[in-house]
Amino acid sequence: MANLPNAQKFLKKIGLGKEDYYFWKQIGKALLCTYTIFGVAWLYNETSPLGWWTLKPRPKEEREMAHLYERRKYPYPGDAEAMEEFVASGGMIGTTISPKGFVDSGNESDNFQKQLQSKKFEQESLKLWLRMRNEVISELQEKGFDVE
Repeated sequence: MANLPNAQKFLKKIGLGKEDYYFWKQIGKALLCTYTIFGVAWLYNETSPLGWWTLKPRPKEEREMAHLYERRKYPYPGDAEAMEEFVASGGMIGTTISPKGFVDSGNESDNFQKQLQSKKFEQESLKLWLRMRNEVISELQEKGFDVE
């Protein structure tokens, strides 16, 4: 008990005295409210169809097809019956996100992003081909050749 006054002096020096209790109580309330708001926003982000706060911007085609995808719910590993049911339904094959009604084998090398890139590449190559073709036709017509 002899060290108690010394301990209180030390705590008072570092900002933890009796007169600082109200301040730390307010800080605690502010942190609790802040973390509650962040937790609710995180939960809404996980369950919302809006897809807020994604790290990469999603292309328009992917946003339009977002309703086709679902998040798989994995059973608790200790629940043997639920795990057997999950494995029997083909749940261990593929990724955590897959099209509804389909089971991804994981062997496909073409994922959605690659398909979009190849589609855009085909469109750009078609545009370039048509532009070059039109230029050649116009040059031939200027020289007097009859091109259909």
